[in-house]
Amino acid sequence: MDQADVIIVGTGHAGAQAAIALRQNGFDGSIMMLGRESHPPYERPPLSKEYLAGEKPFERILIRPPQFWADKGIDLRLQQNVLAIDWMAHQLTLSNETRLGYRKLIWASGGDPRRLSCAGAELDGVHSVRTRADVDRMMAQLQAGAKQVVVIGGGYIGLEAAAVLRKLGCEVVLLEALPRVLARVAGEELSTFYQAEHRAHGVDLRLETTVDRLEGDGQRVTGVKLATGETIPADMVVVGIGIVPAVGPLLAAGASGGNGVDVDEFCRTTLDDIYAIGDCAAHANPFADNAVIRLESVQNAHDMAATTAKSICGDKQPYEAFPWFWSNQYDLKLQTAGLSLDHDQTVLRGDPASRKFSVIYLKEGRMIALDCVNMVKDYVQGRKLIEARAEPDVAVLADPDLPLKDLL
Repeated sequence: MDQADVIIVGTGHAGAQAAIALRQNGFDGSIMMLGRESHPPYERPPLSKEYLAGEKPFERILIRPPQFWADKGIDLRLQQNVLAIDWMAHQLTLSNETRLGYRKLIWASGGDPRRLSCAGAELDGVHSVRTRADVDRMMAQLQAGAKQVVVIGGGYIGLEAAAVLRKLGCEVVLLEALPRVLARVAGEELSTFYQAEHRAHGVDLRLETTVDRLEGDGQRVTGVKLATGETIPADMVVVGIGIVPAVGPLLAAGASGGNGVDVDEFCRTTLDDIYAIGDCAAHANPFADNAVIRLESVQNAHDMAATTAKSICGDKQPYEAFPWFWSNQYDLKLQTAGLSLDHDQTVLRGDPASRKFSVIYLKEGRMIALDCVNMVKDYVQGRKLIEARAEPDVAVLADPDLPLKDLL
């Protein structure tokens, strides 16, 4: 039976960074990485942006050159899927019935795209944006002449895909079931701004709109039938309605969890010698008043990987990393600092009509997050206010002519 001192399940950003961080922290034991895809580790955020747009080839979104992993003594095994975990025996069983032994296990499997539950969801031409293969299939269909695209979901993935598809000359209809886009992650000011931007760029954006079924010719999708009875013609459908954490084997083995797998401040699960990091790890976050949440971000993947690597190397430091995100749509750069969960007040800083402004989120007078559109200075200076748990004067905060650093 093959074995390794550390086995990492997942070759996304979290898994790749865990392997890198182990070596950076002096770990000289054996490391094995298991990935479900056939490609070496690569960045996921560009998939819905530069890669889909054809602006970056795949080689430019690799996390490291392919030879790096061998040079660092990391046994990279691709197209491998974990079927079961025997945590007491410290063994994994793969779908091909191979068994592997480990001393420490890092679960960095991320998640799978949430699928539509309606009829027609399995037709050809219905796409997710999660892997290179997903986007390659989209690109092939676009090159074959697809022009009418329906995007389902008004979160960041759906909005970013819609922006790129418009740039590529497609007719785009975007459907969102809630009353506004980005409803789960941003305030009304930001939602209203992005709704107007997408409509100005020719996206037919429809809110409070639900899908009844996808229609097809028996094989390929041809339209989206709405709950109202209307059918929107479609050569292609892009579904961006979130992910389902890929933690089935962990939960089946007895790990605590539900929406993901629960981890402590050192990213340890409730099973001995098993850690979980990245999109699939539910943790008490200090910037969300210690609410147990999952964060789907490169920052979270990177910092949880660092916490885990240090812990395995004997340098236990609790995960207290500052959360940040970004999104590129058209010529707009959105940067988010902090977590706006449970905010009770927002402050608009600047004029959205200028396409340069910030939305600041407060809770009981304390600044907890900000969204900055084409406002890099606000982002850099504002995050320091959040880290300082500042309670700035709201009237002063709203003055765009006053640098946020002056409020420290």
